[in-house]
Amino acid sequence: MLEIEKMFIFATTLPTIGYRYNMEEVQIKSRVVGLDISNESTTYAIVDVRGNIIAESSFPTEDYPEINAFVTHLSEKIVELVEGNGGYESIRSIGVSAPSASSVSGCIENAANLPWKGVIPLAVMLREQIGLAVGLSNDAHISALGEQAFGMAHGMKNFIILSLGVGIGSCFFAEGIEHRGNLGYAGEFGHTTIVPDGRLCGCGHRGCLEAYVGAKGIVITAKEVMQESDKPSLMRDLEKLSPRTIAECCDKGDELAIEVFRRTGHMMGMAMANYASIVDPEAFILTGGISRAGKWLLDPAYEAFEDHVFGNLRGKVKILVSKLDNRERDVLGASALAWSVPEYSLFK
Repeated sequence: MLEIEKMFIFATTLPTIGYRYNMEEVQIKSRVVGLDISNESTTYAIVDVRGNIIAESSFPTEDYPEINAFVTHLSEKIVELVEGNGGYESIRSIGVSAPSASSVSGCIENAANLPWKGVIPLAVMLREQIGLAVGLSNDAHISALGEQAFGMAHGMKNFIILSLGVGIGSCFFAEGIEHRGNLGYAGEFGHTTIVPDGRLCGCGHRGCLEAYVGAKGIVITAKEVMQESDKPSLMRDLEKLSPRTIAECCDKGDELAIEVFRRTGHMMGMAMANYASIVDPEAFILTGGISRAGKWLLDPAYEAFEDHVFGNLRGKVKILVSKLDNRERDVLGASALAWSVPEYSLFK
């Protein structure tokens, strides 16, 4: 037993260590690959057992609209990164974060905002091309793992991560355990109905929260606000409307831009109140680019939340913005997933 304990202790300090136990050599691998796929970019990194990013790289996801070409290119780039930084013998497994991914099936299924449609068995495809164990999970769940291990959720047992970007996702932890659901799709917060027969969502339904609080939804709200009023607005002169540029107009005192985020925040706060009333969290932790809108989004969201949440929770649920870099958190979260999958290698 002492010899086994020594194995795990020394595995945290050396890249690859061999011990003889029962006359067989045991190799302890202390690195994994963390992989984050978003609609804009795909980032992959080698991460050691202490959470240090050894090497990383990325490429635009949209450059590969055909899934087989994407997987082939991604596999080649991962192999290139691994061979240039210690080789296969140091890598235990791969963890993948992706929208609409199921940790149960290992597939991306009907992603609303990715170029590939239908069911994509990504975990199997990567395992066959790279030859290592692959774990796959929803991007919001991966954000939660990263936030729990390295961010503001550290030490919390009951919390909700909200991922605010092109899509809207969530993950909640109950008593320190991530809730994945029966098929691995728990937390599809963006596809809860907030407006009956409302805007068409990318998922095909109408009235989803994502159609109002996601990046495209905020742009639609901005256009509606400008159509409703003939007041001057910096937004009218923008070359490209986006949550970031609209927030910049807010910072300059633009009344119509402030109204855009007031409506967005109000909608989000009501939806968060429903969520909190069901699961009773200690805190919401907001991640993703839209969370950077700051007070323009958070103030109306908090007001609507307090107005609509179950009375016994009023004033008791924190709404926090993650301080971690989004890319770094999600790569680290994916690496945390990689450690949890059973080890497998074609090269043993």
